[in-house]
Amino acid sequence: MVKLYHKFKKMTKNIIETENLTKYFFCSSFLRNSNEKISVAVENVNIEINEGEIFGILGLNGAGKTTFLKILSTLILPTKGNAYINGYNIIKESEKVKFSIGFHSGEERGLYWRLTGRENLYFFATFYNIGLKELKNRIEKLSEVLQLNGLDKNVYLYSSGMKQKLSIIRTLLHNPDVLLLDEPTKSLDFETAYEIRKFLKELSKNDGKTILLVTHNLKEAEELCDRVTIMEKGKFSKIVNMKEIEKEKRKEVLEKVFLENANIKMENSKYEILKQNQKSK
Repeated sequence: MVKLYHKFKKMTKNIIETENLTKYFFCSSFLRNSNEKISVAVENVNIEINEGEIFGILGLNGAGKTTFLKILSTLILPTKGNAYINGYNIIKESEKVKFSIGFHSGEERGLYWRLTGRENLYFFATFYNIGLKELKNRIEKLSEVLQLNGLDKNVYLYSSGMKQKLSIIRTLLHNPDVLLLDEPTKSLDFETAYEIRKFLKELSKNDGKTILLVTHNLKEAEELCDRVTIMEKGKFSKIVNMKEIEKEKRKEVLEKVFLENANIKMENSKYEILKQNQKSK
C-alpha cells in the first residue's frame, strides 16, 4: 500500500529551504585519467520560500535553473549541501518529498504520445494510490478549469498548448502542496499562456500552493511572482521583492536587475538603451 505522505506534512515555516545546495557534473573516469570537475550547475544556493508564495527564477540558458528544480524534485542528487520540502529532507526522506511536490518539466517527453490524455492521467495516478472515484472527479475538475478538451484523443494529436495543460493536470493529480514548474507557458499562444498564468495565481491565492517557477518571460515573472531571483552560473543573485515595488515600475526594475545580473554584455542591448533613456529623463 502506498502511503500518502503529503497528508502528514511537518510543521515548518519555510516550505522550501536549501542549505549550500551544490551540483557538480563530473567526466567519467574512462574518458579522463581521473574524475575531474568539469561543470558547476548549482553552487551554494541558500533560499527560503514561504507557504503560498510564488517564487520566480530568471536566467539565461545553462544558468542551472532546471538542474536546481531536478535536485529539489529528487530526480538527481546534490553533490553537497541539502534541501527540505515541507520539512522533509530531499536525500533522507525522498519518498515523502515526492508526495509533497508536483514537478512539471516543460518537456513533452513526460507524456506517452500513443496513449490518450485520459489514459496518461490514469497511468500516472497509479503512483499515488488515488481512488478511482476521486481520480475521475479531479480529472473532470482540472480539465474544466484549464479548458482542456479531447482527453480521449491520442496525445500525438494534441497541440503544444494541450500538451502543456495535460502535463499541468498530471502535476496536480495528487494535490501536492508544492509545485516545481519549469517554463509552464513555453511556446504557447497568448490566450493559452494567459489561462495557465491565471490558474497558477488562483492555486497560490485560494489553495495556498507554494510555487517555484522557472521562466524566461519577464512579463510572466512580473505578473505572477511575489519574489524573483536571477540565476547565473549556478548562483542566485539579487532577490527582488515585487510587493515592495510600485506596480507600474515593476517591469522596468525587473528588466534592469535581470540585465545587470545575467552576465549580458551585448553592444546596443536593451540594457544600454534603457540606461540611455534613463539619462535623458
